Amino acid sequence: MPKRSRAAKIPYGSTRTVHMPRTRRRDAQPIVLIVPERPTLTQRALRALGGWLWDTRRAWSPSGVALAALVAAALMHALFWWTAFVLAPAALLPFGWLAWAGVRRPADDRTVRRWRHTLAVLASAATAWAALAVCFGPLAGPLELIWFALAVTAQVLWLRTRRTTAATVPIEEIH
Repeated sequence: MPKRSRAAKIPYGSTRTVHMPRTRRRDAQPIVLIVPERPTLTQRALRALGGWLWDTRRAWSPSGVALAALVAAALMHALFWWTAFVLAPAALLPFGWLAWAGVRRPADDRTVRRWRHTLAVLASAATAWAALAVCFGPLAGPLELIWFALAVTAQVLWLRTRRTTAATVPIEEIH
């Protein structure tokens, strides 16, 4: 039997045999040697992807919320379909908030008014989608495209807002 070199490459998944010399004393404890396996390329790629997702988890939070809303709408459609009748009138609540904010905290700045209108329209559309998804199912008809459009819009607005607020925060000086 040919003797293998210590530097010989061993393919992934194969068993590794380690030959230990016999212990000379009778009262000696057995030697246990643990040889860790090298991770495969797929495991390394998944670990890198998981690390990247964990590092950027705040940036991707709207996508996570959208995915959770899709799953929740599917569960509610299967179990509590009648909640669509509660969610349907709730789609008008963002416009009530918009009227209340206009009376209580009037905005002179045009960008503040635009943001308020945009948020009211998106919240109303999301609530209307939730009502329709609970009633008919989240993947019925154009509801999956509406969900995708709302998720992409929320993600883009989230990234845009985080970029502009991070750029306008002044840097503190250390004295």
